[in-house]
Amino acid sequence: MSANTETVKQGSSALKDKLIAFHSWAGVDDSTLNGGQKLAVKYFMGAVVLFIFQILFGLLAAAQFLAPGFLYDILDFSVNRMIHINAMILWMLYGFIGCTYWLLEDESGTEIVGLKFGVLGFWVLTAAIAVVVLVYLLVQTGAGNDTTIWLINEGREYIEAPRWADIGIVVVMLIFFYNVVMTFSKGQWSGIAGVLTLDLVALAGLYVAGMFYMTNITHEQFWWWWVIHLWVEATWEVLVGVIMAWSLMKILGVSRRIVQTWLYIEVALMFGSGILGLGHHYFWIGTPEYWLTIGGFFSALEPIPLVAMVVHAVYDSGERGFKNLNHPAMAWLIAHAFGNFFGAGVWGFMHTLPQINLYTHGTQWSASHGHLAFFGAYATINIAFFYIAIQHWRGNVWMGAGSQNAWRWKWALALLNIGVLGMTIALLIAGYEQSFIERAIGGSTWGGYFSAQTHPSFMSAMQWRMFFGWVTASGLGLLVWDLLTIGKGETRTAEVITQAE
Repeated sequence: MSANTETVKQGSSALKDKLIAFHSWAGVDDSTLNGGQKLAVKYFMGAVVLFIFQILFGLLAAAQFLAPGFLYDILDFSVNRMIHINAMILWMLYGFIGCTYWLLEDESGTEIVGLKFGVLGFWVLTAAIAVVVLVYLLVQTGAGNDTTIWLINEGREYIEAPRWADIGIVVVMLIFFYNVVMTFSKGQWSGIAGVLTLDLVALAGLYVAGMFYMTNITHEQFWWWWVIHLWVEATWEVLVGVIMAWSLMKILGVSRRIVQTWLYIEVALMFGSGILGLGHHYFWIGTPEYWLTIGGFFSALEPIPLVAMVVHAVYDSGERGFKNLNHPAMAWLIAHAFGNFFGAGVWGFMHTLPQINLYTHGTQWSASHGHLAFFGAYATINIAFFYIAIQHWRGNVWMGAGSQNAWRWKWALALLNIGVLGMTIALLIAGYEQSFIERAIGGSTWGGYFSAQTHPSFMSAMQWRMFFGWVTASGLGLLVWDLLTIGKGETRTAEVITQAE
């Protein structure tokens, strides 16, 4: 046996020992998980790490609004913002994939068909992300030619990954799609399974459609927005609808008939309102004027079925006397329903009406809408599922009324929501000031832009944004602490939920 082989074996053994020690310290037991759930745990851990990165680089970018020279030429604002946004998209994607793998064997009634491919896909995706982030941090800029597109970034806002990483994401998503479809085909299909499968077809198809470049800037922007808007706001909305439906059945025992009905309505509205609602982004790329009204109105309707699903499920569980044995998960599901409604619906409707969007497009109003919408619609549902998973991983321990150290999850919930809501309002004030000084008075000139950016009202709002950013970060710290410790030492076992007819 060579010395290198011996070294690798020793390293592997040391890693295994550390993993066992961590499991023992955290009080978790892998024997309670099936194959899909073990894979899901990997995605959940990756999601939490990326969530921390998102907040860290968001704080750096917020600080550079107040002190533009901070880390200049070392870690520029453009890089911090890019990592902040991409980490946000990726940790949510990790969370969604993890949630799907978690429920897959339970919903299909059989083992995952290509579990080894799923594990391989996870490590390929994680390694690719690590390389891309290192390139962002260490290289930052390039010549602006084909080499830059392939090796640094594509220069397209929100989907800046270099071309090789783009292809890698598609391969990982194809593995994920294969596992979902083949596992349901081997086991049993349900309404939730059907919606999930169709949604994954759209999710993969839209991403691939957005990978093609066109020399005409209008055509280029047209397809780019189909990826950004329909991928995130349509396919993701349906995906969280699937996760929400399954979660409500598991923690409340709500009837499958109820949640599936609202899920079907969500899909119908997505085709009716989601595609038409995309029109609110057409204002600026030369498409016909009738999109102004169509896009402004229909973009507000997307989250309504999800809110209705939760309200209906909670009402039904109250009527039937169901018990909720996971209070943190239920609280985050309710936060999701109303965060989605206000962030994506109300804030989106307010911002995308043509008469308003004429002055607000591209100002901090957009950031205000984005912060509340992404947190309310997607971050909250992932956090709710983290609590569902950790309860099961610790042996289905009691996490209902009278749980130990319940103050942690309650304060984490409060600080995260107050922090994001505070940032949303601060950015709204900054966006209002920009709209007034930069657009209405300054006529969208460079002079108007700089006057708005240096105005005391703008700077004051950005200081408040910084403050609430730290509130959000403290909430995240408490959330991580709670996930690592909630249920440890709990001797009571949660009852098995009986699902209503």
